[in-house]
Parts: sequence; structure tokens; C-alpha cells
Amino acid sequence: MSDSSEESTPFLTALVAGGFAGTSVDVALFPIDTLKTRMQSPQGFMKAGGFSGIYNGIGAAAAGSAPGAALFFSTYETAKPMVLKWQKSVGMEDQPAISHMIAASMGEAMACLVRVPTEVIKAKMQTDAQASLGKTFSLVLNETHGSVLSSVTGGLYRGYGITLMREIPFAMIQFPLYEKAKSWWSEKKGSPVNPIQAAMCGSVTGGFAAGVTTPLDVVKTRLMLGADRDGKQYLNAIDVIRRTLNQEGPMAFSSGIQPRVMWISIGGFVFFGAYEVGKKLAGPMLGQ
Repeated sequence: MSDSSEESTPFLTALVAGGFAGTSVDVALFPIDTLKTRMQSPQGFMKAGGFSGIYNGIGAAAAGSAPGAALFFSTYETAKPMVLKWQKSVGMEDQPAISHMIAASMGEAMACLVRVPTEVIKAKMQTDAQASLGKTFSLVLNETHGSVLSSVTGGLYRGYGITLMREIPFAMIQFPLYEKAKSWWSEKKGSPVNPIQAAMCGSVTGGFAAGVTTPLDVVKTRLMLGADRDGKQYLNAIDVIRRTLNQEGPMAFSSGIQPRVMWISIGGFVFFGAYEVGKKLAGPMLGQ
């Protein structure tokens, strides 16, 4: 891999550029995400809202997008050179994909600390046309009927584990491919890729990773929504899988694959393009 792919972006620059990229894509493509969530809902697309109220939950999404993406990229850019240094010490410097996989996984673990609570609120609002932010927040906290700690862990952080199980494989597929695509393109043209070219790399690799990880996304969405179509609460991810298979069959795990692939393909273009633009703008402003 060329040096341009292995260069580390300064922490503050990655933080600002990541926040800018996350907000840009989540707000711009929110309606597609709403349609995907409703298609994956156990109650069915039309009962979950159909094509009405497609901006329900956008406030929750916006609240989590900037800090979540900022945490991801600042962790990713910080961890990548550290892992590369370790690889060189053990004679594995010829396998840069490993550093991208590990760094991306670490970034997702950090980002999900912010992303999961906002996704729980967002998913519930997307599938309930009458929901308000305050009402949904209160409902989520009261679902566990326990202590404050259990309300937070069992309510706002419901689905944290399965979200990691979705995000880490997604990142481990997308980021090595993204870095490899940028490196290949850079070598072909003899100079670093520009933001538009980086955006195209992000679009193609993101769409591929999205399709592969759709079954995990279905499980995550249903666990966050909390109950099956009969109103019975899900216990955990295994329970979601078992009941979905019994009630709807294996094809249910491909629900929403078209809007998910479209959303992340377009989103990958916006996200990585915005990130590269954000780096170019934020770097000089921050003196980095």
C-alpha cells in the first residue's frame, strides 16, 4: 500500500472532519434510512408508517451523528499507525489490511457508545408516526421497570452488542477495501486521490459491505424496536433470530437490503467525500 494510505490524520482534524461527515450523510439521507427501518419492522412496512412522516426521529439521528462519527474517525486515525507499528515489530508490515481492520473495529466500539442510544430512539420514532422525542425517550427508559442503571443499559443501550456485531464486520469489510481502492487509484494516477475519487471508493466499498451485513442489521433493528409483531418483547439477539425464523422464515433477514445498499452507497459517497473535504478545511484552521 502506498504511503498516502498509511499517513495518519491528526486527532483534532479527524475529530472535526468526522463530525462534519457524519452529520452530512445522516441528515441528507435520513428518509431512506426511515424506509429501510420500516421495511425491517416486525409489524410490516405500512403499519410502521409507510411513506408518511419520513423525517420522524431526525433530531435523534442528528444528535448522535456528529459525535459518533467524530469518535470513530479520531479513534481510527489514532489507532491505525499504532497497529502498523506493532505489525512492523512482529514482521507483518506487508499486511496493511490488518491495521485497517483492527483500527476500524476500535473506532466502531467507541462510536457505538454514542450511536446506540440515539439509534434506539430514532428507530422507535421512525416506526411510530405519533411519537415525540420526549415521549419516546421516557418510554424507552420505563420499558425495563427497574433501577436507573437497568433503564439505561436495558433501554437506551438495548442492542449495543448486536450493533457491534453488525458494525465491526461492516467496518472490517469496508475499510480495508476502501484503503486498498484509494491506494490502487493513487498508484494508477501517480498522485493522492481527490475528495471526489475518495467518495467513489467509499460508495462502492460501502454498498458491498452493506449488502453482506444486512441480516445483522435486521436483527439489530428488531432488537432495538423491542417487540415482535404480536407485541411480545424480545429477550436478546438469539431470541430475535429464533422468532423471526419461526414467524417469517429466512427471507426476513434480507428485509430492507435494497434501501440499505442504496443508502450506504450514496451515504458512502457523501460521507467519505465530506470527510476528505473536512480534513482539507479543518487541518489548516487547526494548524495541523
